[in-house]
Amino acid sequence: MTANKTQSLYDKAKRLIPGGAQLLSKRPEMMAPGVWPAYFSKAKGTRVWDLDGNAYTDMSILGVGAVILGYADDEVDDAVVAAVRNGVATSLNCPEEVALAELLTTMHPWADMVRYARSGGEAMAMAVRIARAATGRDTVLFSGYHGWMDWYLAANLDGDALDGQLLPGLAPNGVPKGLAGTAIPFFFNDIAALHEKIAGREREIAAIVVEPARGEEAPRQYLDSLVATAGRIGATLIFDEITSAFRMNAGGIHLRYGVAPDMAVFAKSMANGYAMAAVIGRREVMEAAQTTFISSTNWTERVGPAAALATIGKYVRENAAEHICAIGRAVQTLWRGAADRHGLSVRVSGLPSLCHLDFPGEYSRERATFFTIAMLARGFLGYRQFKPCLAHALDDVSAYGQAVDEVFAAMAATDPAALLSTPVAHAGFVRLTPE
Repeated sequence: MTANKTQSLYDKAKRLIPGGAQLLSKRPEMMAPGVWPAYFSKAKGTRVWDLDGNAYTDMSILGVGAVILGYADDEVDDAVVAAVRNGVATSLNCPEEVALAELLTTMHPWADMVRYARSGGEAMAMAVRIARAATGRDTVLFSGYHGWMDWYLAANLDGDALDGQLLPGLAPNGVPKGLAGTAIPFFFNDIAALHEKIAGREREIAAIVVEPARGEEAPRQYLDSLVATAGRIGATLIFDEITSAFRMNAGGIHLRYGVAPDMAVFAKSMANGYAMAAVIGRREVMEAAQTTFISSTNWTERVGPAAALATIGKYVRENAAEHICAIGRAVQTLWRGAADRHGLSVRVSGLPSLCHLDFPGEYSRERATFFTIAMLARGFLGYRQFKPCLAHALDDVSAYGQAVDEVFAAMAATDPAALLSTPVAHAGFVRLTPE
């Protein structure tokens, strides 16, 4: 590998951009400081080229889960190019937003209406605003990760309530102190604890916000209990499906369980990497958007809806979910097999479309960093996560499996304290700019 252009540009970025990048998950320090290529020049299918001409097969996060069909998918890109050539933004609205609303409500029969945004965080903020407007209440109970907006980070105004939900010790700097007490976390699949937090505050709760499934399949009884609890206290149940939608099936993962919320939020995979997000919901809840002010010029542009329509159309036609899950299961199996052959301790978890690989015990981060660096040297973007896409082929898995076997063998044969000559990957927010 050569990395002169790529690394020097990132050095410049850290002087010009706080944190060096716009997304925490794309900071090279999160993977392998000083080694992970920060920038790409082009991408196609499952291949990514950095600025120095190095080519990699992406067996990692695939656009942080946004690329569900493959990079630069011809069908989606053709739809986008046609939209661009016919005008992206005018004084009128694009008809694609109506077509997409019809498609989303058809796929989710419980939902009647749709509003759009262009990123997951703002879509979640919109959903919470609508829920508060619909109920006339302020407090939000939540489980899981739901973005960077004030409504969510307000949980840490009363301490480190987000520990275990987001990142430990996260300071809520810049969040108005007056929001203290308006966001209260609870842990996944713990209905008893949720009921304890609700007790005596039933008429204060505007919304219950959860990721219905992310690391593993959701317990059906838990989801049913959430529906019953929200109904009992008159709160709005919101499923954050920014990560889980279109990973295991067409539409929200909640469809697999036959459980319907009051609202659901989509982004990421619905447009194969193009900026698009949607909030869908029951009419009686969604109409509350008319009683508050939620509006943005860029939510009316044409590219997002055009990309989403093309992405969902191909996803359904190609039965993408079946292929994606098969690829994910194959990778999880090869991780376990290679670890067993070399006596290496690993933990393989996650849905087959959202795979996780961990190296438990002492030197966990050193092993994970070494894995990433060694996979780069073999021509792969490899990381502790793998988010398969439709473009992944069995040949990709086979070549990746051979590389994993070599890296696990080297890892097992080396003193873990001597694995690295570079810094370990960061585990959370640390100083990324020069002193």
